[in-house]
Amino acid sequence: MTPFDVVAEKQHPIGTGFTAAATADDVLTGIDLTGKNAIVTGGHRGLGLETTRALSKAGASVTVAVRNPASAAAALEGIDRVETSELDLLDPKSVDAFVERYLATGHPLHILINNAGIMAGPLVRDARGYESQFATNHLGHFQLTLGLLPALQAAHGARVVNVTSGGHRLSDIRWDDPHFTHDYDPLVAYGQSKTANVLFAVELERRWSQYGIHAYAVHPGIVVTTNLGPHLPEGETRTPWLTTGDLQAMDLVDAAGNQIVDPARERKTPSQGASTTVFAATNPQLESHGGTYLKDNEISRLDQPTPIDFTDHDVSSYVVPHALDPQSADRLWTLSEELIKH
Repeated sequence: MTPFDVVAEKQHPIGTGFTAAATADDVLTGIDLTGKNAIVTGGHRGLGLETTRALSKAGASVTVAVRNPASAAAALEGIDRVETSELDLLDPKSVDAFVERYLATGHPLHILINNAGIMAGPLVRDARGYESQFATNHLGHFQLTLGLLPALQAAHGARVVNVTSGGHRLSDIRWDDPHFTHDYDPLVAYGQSKTANVLFAVELERRWSQYGIHAYAVHPGIVVTTNLGPHLPEGETRTPWLTTGDLQAMDLVDAAGNQIVDPARERKTPSQGASTTVFAATNPQLESHGGTYLKDNEISRLDQPTPIDFTDHDVSSYVVPHALDPQSADRLWTLSEELIKH
């Protein structure tokens, strides 16, 4: 078997017993996380907030990594065993400072959920000149995860969950121009960053499973209320890149602007969307299935790389080969190590 065959062999449903309609609480039924420590980036709103709430309810202690801890604290009020810590994924010094603070606690890290992300919008670059979606969605989380390796090892059984998207189908890694020095397309840039999330999980599993650390990439479904958008300074306003008319044309909201909930077609509530994340982070059925891409609380089948048509109300979000290629995964890891040095 080729290296790709080995990876692809794992990429098939295993009959988990859960459906697309399951909530985060549903998939955590009977799972006790007492004494477990978790980090959730962006765990104060949307899918992240539901993830934080569900993990806490199951007994975990959760650190919410967020750019503005003070403002996040209000959203997290009433959730037990939760604390906030400052993290700006676009700022390497902020990432290093977060890692240093966490390691200084001496706490093992059982669950790391790389949840925070931005989507589309005008071209924004960080201080290094890197395109912001790739830098935020992938590089910031890559640097964070590598820094937290000692805490993950100390857990003697840890999981890393990268929240990706069916949007990975939009683009492979643009090896010749990952930072879009020309021909910027916001959705292609988003697709590249989401492919990077999957490839990161594939390579992390190969490198770190020897330490008892397993990695998963998760497509949560379509949750309209999730606050995705360009990285902006705290308090700065922005114009949504998708209007209500756009969302109606995509059959995501009704005529009154209310979100359409139809989990069979991946239109989900935040709790339904967060379910696959917490499933990946906790379910024992997945222990021998690391390095896989999940959707609807199940391992996704491998699909053919057909173009995405957003006028099609049933766009496929199954994983495609370019996001699982082990040679690309190794190449991306090496590239990412070089990029975070600057």
